[in-house]
Amino acid sequence: MTQLHFTLHTEDIQNLINAEVKNDITRTILTKVFNELMEKERDEYLENTAYQRDPNRSTYRNGYYERDYTTKIGTLTLRVPRTRDGKFSTEIFERYQRNEKALLATMLEMYVQGVSTRKVSKVIENMCGKTYSKSFVSSLTKELDEEVKLWRNSDLSTIKYPYIIVDVVYIKVRENNRVVSKACHIAIGITEKGNREIIGLDLSASESEYSWSNFFEYLKSRGLSGLKMVISDAHKGLVKAIKETFVNVIWQRCQVHFLRNILSKAPKKNTEEFRADIKALFKIQDINLARKMKEEIFLKYENEKKFKNSLNTLDEGFEDAFAYLATDVIHSRLRSTNCIERLNQEVRRREKVVRIFPNEDSAMRLIGAILIDINEDWITSSKLYIRME
Repeated sequence: MTQLHFTLHTEDIQNLINAEVKNDITRTILTKVFNELMEKERDEYLENTAYQRDPNRSTYRNGYYERDYTTKIGTLTLRVPRTRDGKFSTEIFERYQRNEKALLATMLEMYVQGVSTRKVSKVIENMCGKTYSKSFVSSLTKELDEEVKLWRNSDLSTIKYPYIIVDVVYIKVRENNRVVSKACHIAIGITEKGNREIIGLDLSASESEYSWSNFFEYLKSRGLSGLKMVISDAHKGLVKAIKETFVNVIWQRCQVHFLRNILSKAPKKNTEEFRADIKALFKIQDINLARKMKEEIFLKYENEKKFKNSLNTLDEGFEDAFAYLATDVIHSRLRSTNCIERLNQEVRRREKVVRIFPNEDSAMRLIGAILIDINEDWITSSKLYIRME
């Protein structure tokens, strides 16, 4: 790895590449890079650039032909330059075989970290023996930034989302010569047909009622409608923002977090039966039966002091944790934030390669690209996330 001061680690880069990063964004980047490299190779062969007049030139440009080239991230359709004398031959394919991982890592560094264009050009020169103009590298970064911006501000009014799942994942960003935590707010929407989509992304200094209120207003400004229920954890600021922003909308407390909270307040030793009863309660999908079993649990354990805190927690949060049973669609996937937790894990898996983002723009670029890629997989899937029956 070239000795520049990146926070990207060689082992992590290779692991990322070996895991087969298959997404349209990466393929688009690599396609544009290859095309630009081949164009520069032809310029060097002709010893002049396009439209440059030279009475001593021996041959001329002769357009392009398309070639499909298979790489570890998929097949790229490239525009290979030609010359009239037929003697020009690109070296990019041979060079790519030798530097595939290094080149892809460099491209990922560029877009993941928001590295200055001067440094990016230097890395590419070291890796590939070629240089890029500052404007070329900047155009690639700008292209991805615009795609993320377009996706983040896309119109939501054409589809109704009766259910949304929201959560935060924390990242580290350099700001004013220090490293600070940033709260990355993410929202998943469930459509009336039962499909899931990633519908929102925003960065804030922290997770608070204010940040969540702004995030929800951002979703509403894009046309979010038809909302019946919001699924989330029990962060106080988040819950308050939900209730104040979405009037007459049900809040479903994540059962996974709630169950974990209840059990954490009970002693670990000699509580197997109590734990089994609590877990059985959370498997019930009928509100009346759940309320009945809750009463039975209280009668059975209320005189045992060691279960007092767990029972108080259960009593305080029971109705919110079983709110989904009062909706038109009763489905186990609506009772927790598991869907977005898995999404957050995927974001963490990839952003840990960076560890510390150099700025907010680079963070939004990477996380936005990750979410766009995952979202495209979701919306093109033939499987419904929830059957609305």
